[in-house]
Amino acid sequence: MARIVHLAIKVADLDKATRFYEDVFGFRETSTKRSRQHVTRHLTDGATDLALILYDSEDDFEAQLAGPGPRLHHWAIEVDDRDAIIKKIEASGGEILSEIKSDALKFRSPDGTIAEIVPVGRYATTPAE
Repeated sequence: MARIVHLAIKVADLDKATRFYEDVFGFRETSTKRSRQHVTRHLTDGATDLALILYDSEDDFEAQLAGPGPRLHHWAIEVDDRDAIIKKIEASGGEILSEIKSDALKFRSPDGTIAEIVPVGRYATTPAE
């Protein structure tokens, strides 16, 4: 069965957002990385990966996928049979946004929501030492 393993939130202030989720909910940082035109900080509660994304510019293509400003950017569903799920997404009116070979394959659902399918184990939930 598929399960939600990751939520990505576009933020305006990475450090302020990090402190909020750590202080209020007890999340702990697992990593911080620069990729393409943004910095992503991964936090966990031990079960779910919460990614806080700070884009260099709102004009970046990925920044605009979910719309302008801070907001939920996308969420991820862990799947066993990627090819079967891709076929179901397309047959059900979804639009594939990533290259098919991408490990985290983003798609837009018919209602406009951005999500991604990932292989089992893609997101670590162990806090950084």
